Amino acid sequence: MKKNYHTYKKSGVNIASADNLVKFISKITKKSSISGTKLKSFKNIGSFGSIFDLSKAKIKQPIIVSSTDGVGTKIELAQSLNNFKYIGIDLVAMCVNDLIVQGAKPLFFLDYIATGKIDQKRIKIILKSIVKGCKLSNCSLVGGEIAEMPGTYNKNKIDLAGFSVGAVEKKKLLVQSKIKLGNILLAVPSSGVHSNGFSLIRNILKNKKIKLGKNKNLKNELLKPTKIYTNEIIKLHKKNLINGCAHITGGGLISNLERVLPKNLSLKINLNKIKVLKIFKWLKLQSLSENEMLKVFNCGVGFCLIVKKNNIKKVQKFFSKKYKPYPIGIVVNKQKNIKSYGKIQW
Repeated sequence: MKKNYHTYKKSGVNIASADNLVKFISKITKKSSISGTKLKSFKNIGSFGSIFDLSKAKIKQPIIVSSTDGVGTKIELAQSLNNFKYIGIDLVAMCVNDLIVQGAKPLFFLDYIATGKIDQKRIKIILKSIVKGCKLSNCSLVGGEIAEMPGTYNKNKIDLAGFSVGAVEKKKLLVQSKIKLGNILLAVPSSGVHSNGFSLIRNILKNKKIKLGKNKNLKNELLKPTKIYTNEIIKLHKKNLINGCAHITGGGLISNLERVLPKNLSLKINLNKIKVLKIFKWLKLQSLSENEMLKVFNCGVGFCLIVKKNNIKKVQKFFSKKYKPYPIGIVVNKQKNIKSYGKIQW
């Protein structure tokens, strides 16, 4: 009598499918490989741990900086539209844009992809997008994990997380004390919503019964990948043109700037100077208060720089016209909170 054995595959986990993806990853990660990952006797993909030869970074007294993040519920939007073309860029951006706030050059990146059932086609699209994000930030995808978890996720669900590591010379680490009274706050434009506030956006779409499949322009705006600021910021940092900076993510402009200010200083921000993108003007029209907009979204400011007044033009030369930084405030003596004035032009 033939026994009906239990198997991992019958439980919903296909090891062969995951192994097939490892071979695919090994092939595509070569596109993002940089010198620190190239050792003749060792391969990152398929090993238990990933390595990086820090000596290849040529940084004196290196300080390691790390960051981990996800893409929030933007992944839900990507799933509902079956469009994963840019979500990997978002994942890399949310991590490396945090690293460069400290002046760190991104070195390598690892991903974590969890799903109820491995869909080879979708995951390969995501992995290609992650590799593209790594190339844009000049770092290497050195490893990760694809977890098939039936019961935790239904078979169509995917979740993403990323982990990045960078390094900066000890004496060049960007710290709060470098920010001085009278420094100017520059706003660097965002590419769009980036990867924050999508729970609110999805709630609006649901309540307003807006079908993205029938609204191509809105769909494209919401799926736009997060701008990766690595190349511009690292070049500026090498030239000693930055005193401080902030990645404008969850919590919006004010909350993220408060994180980088020294205790004795504050900011005075002219909201009238902010160049609001069309997508945020549309969101404001969906019965959202100005306070809610500033608290949840970047409103067109994806990154901020704090620089000496006489360095503004030098800084602007490092950016393309679309992302050219512009003044929106000044560093002042300590107040209870960051002071904002003027009115945003919605």
